[in-house]
Amino acid sequence: MSQIKRVVIAGSFITAVVLITTAFTARSVHPGARQVATSNVSTGPGFAVVELFTSEGCSSCPSADDLVARIQKEDKDRPVYLLAFHVDYWDRLGWKDVFSNAAYTDRQRQYASWLKLQSVYTPQIVVNGRKEFIGSDASTLRGTIEKDLQGQAVTARVSINNLRKEGSKLEWSWQTEGTNKGLSLVVALVQHSATTNVRSGENGGHTLSHVQIVRNLQSVSLNGKSNGAGHMDWSAAIKPGDTEVIAFLQNEDNGEIVAATRSNIQ
Repeated sequence: MSQIKRVVIAGSFITAVVLITTAFTARSVHPGARQVATSNVSTGPGFAVVELFTSEGCSSCPSADDLVARIQKEDKDRPVYLLAFHVDYWDRLGWKDVFSNAAYTDRQRQYASWLKLQSVYTPQIVVNGRKEFIGSDASTLRGTIEKDLQGQAVTARVSINNLRKEGSKLEWSWQTEGTNKGLSLVVALVQHSATTNVRSGENGGHTLSHVQIVRNLQSVSLNGKSNGAGHMDWSAAIKPGDTEVIAFLQNEDNGEIVAATRSNIQ
């Protein structure tokens, strides 16, 4: 099985972007490795926040999008939190991704700094802020999720309460337990699914399906606080019934995620 790693080399992660295809890695996968039956796997004390960095302009990304869609079904009853960030550096190369946002590119570059990577690329997956790999690598993704679910018991807690849509705003209150200094609360508005007819670029002529699309993102430093309130803009194009909020606590020094939760929108 070959996998394609699409690389963007960015001087200081901000300057001119150069896209290249750098690696074709042959992997031998046991025939049963793709079959993970949720009913046969006990959920341990841990959790897994899975962040996919993707783009409709990247021909290597649909396979990663499909993988995340399979994980969404397999792990729907477990503490696995999926977020698909559509980056914007592909937008100038033939097709503008309607879900792309420069803030998501900035987040990926922050991971490059935290994880000491020399480049950013698509598709890329980061799990719990600690491990990154090619986004279409099913064996590594499933193995990492299982390892983190069976990991150490979570000592920190975060909850999102009073979540509601008020006009063009989404509002909530939050509370944490067992937290130390140096943490940020990250709140993501997530759309469960969408379909796009791509008319140009590397995926021109194809219909792409997406899941767990991040439509808005807010990060705030806790500064030692254990509760508070927040809000973010709500686009009129987003239907409340197709959304959820995923929130997590992230170490500001190394990117490690120490607690996570999800909430439906009233």
